[in-house]
Amino acid sequence: QVQLVESGGGLVQAGGSLRLSCRASGSFFSLNYIGWYRQAPGKSRELVAGFTSGGDTNYLDSVKGRFTISNDNAKNTVYLQMNSLKPEDTAVYYCRYKRGWTDYRGQGTQVTVSS
Repeated sequence: QVQLVESGGGLVQAGGSLRLSCRASGSFFSLNYIGWYRQAPGKSRELVAGFTSGGDTNYLDSVKGRFTISNDNAKNTVYLQMNSLKPEDTAVYYCRYKRGWTDYRGQGTQVTVSS
């Protein structure tokens, strides 16, 4: 099993920054199988940032240039640095480990951006 624990959410004004952390434990193959997702009320879940099979990163178009995903293998942690936050970034953010049929997600952390 894989356990994922997010932290770092909160309330921030538009234009501000937050850094989310996702600490992984248990039996996982690689941090590169962890991506960040978000879901706002009344909206479908969307992939915000993740890693490609080649180790590159990919981003939702609306966050490109503002968000950065990274990982620290020594700490078993995946980060999402979010800059220039906008009210439309308000959502529950959660990390998800997906590899083949293996699929785990954390409990989520609320990010609220005020205008």
